[in-house]
Amino acid sequence: MPLVNSKEWLLKAQAEKFAIGAFNANNMEFVEAIIETAEEEKAPVIIQVSQGAIKYAGLEMSTAIVKAAAELASVPVILHLDHGTDYLQNVRCLRAGFTSLMFDGSALSFEENVKMTAKITEMSHACGIPVEAELGKVLQSADKVSPEQVEKAMTQPDEAVKFIELTKIDSLAVAIGSVHAMKDRTAKLDIPRLKRIRQVVNIPLVLHGSSGVDPASIIEGIANGLCKINVATQLSVSFVEAVGATYNKNPAEKDMRKILLPGKNAVKDRVREYIGYFGCKGKGIIAGAKSGITASEIKHHE
Repeated sequence: MPLVNSKEWLLKAQAEKFAIGAFNANNMEFVEAIIETAEEEKAPVIIQVSQGAIKYAGLEMSTAIVKAAAELASVPVILHLDHGTDYLQNVRCLRAGFTSLMFDGSALSFEENVKMTAKITEMSHACGIPVEAELGKVLQSADKVSPEQVEKAMTQPDEAVKFIELTKIDSLAVAIGSVHAMKDRTAKLDIPRLKRIRQVVNIPLVLHGSSGVDPASIIEGIANGLCKINVATQLSVSFVEAVGATYNKNPAEKDMRKILLPGKNAVKDRVREYIGYFGCKGKGIIAGAKSGITASEIKHHE
């Protein structure tokens, strides 16, 4: 089916207390792995393309791959700009056909974040496309951050209320203890803080940096208001490890497909695992939608 808008589905997730997996994709294998698994699990899914991915693959190619894969699926697929850090990038993605945008102004002052976020929201809403923004800051593991630094960067509930009122955003990425690019799943979310935010904020809440969060903490976070969970590092690590192991077993292999396929399957396994945590299995069934065709089925009929 064609790409769908994120607003309706995030509100559904909020009402029914599940989360939609927002998985980052940098190439065709990732897109296929994510959408095929969502199709098999009958789950709605968000494909995230970051500015880094756009630089790597190009905006047109990234968009076209996701659109083509979504057309083969019977579950809802959303194409989302992850961590868009400037106005023009959001405009380009809107024109390209993205069905969800994000402006990440977490490096700015509160006032500058409000100013730019409101500008992007006004532009995007004119075209019927929702906007996510970040308040507080999810730090990077490469910075060797301390627990004190993580806590200092967390979202303040009172600021969140003001930020939403001034920007009219549709979803809010909150900093509640996760850290970007962590490989070990050891971080714990600040659930009391999340509860306080949920009490005063009525729009869907988003978790970035979930690859380093203990799955049990993610599940508890969903029960307390998280509706969209971003996963990138865990997918990338799984892909690289599987491809590397396959090559090391047979370094003379000349068919790159035989090297990349185990990587794709490893991503599928990881996506399936997270869909289980998120409680969204079976939530993507749409009455009247035709069953999607998986890559394995296409191969079978060739």
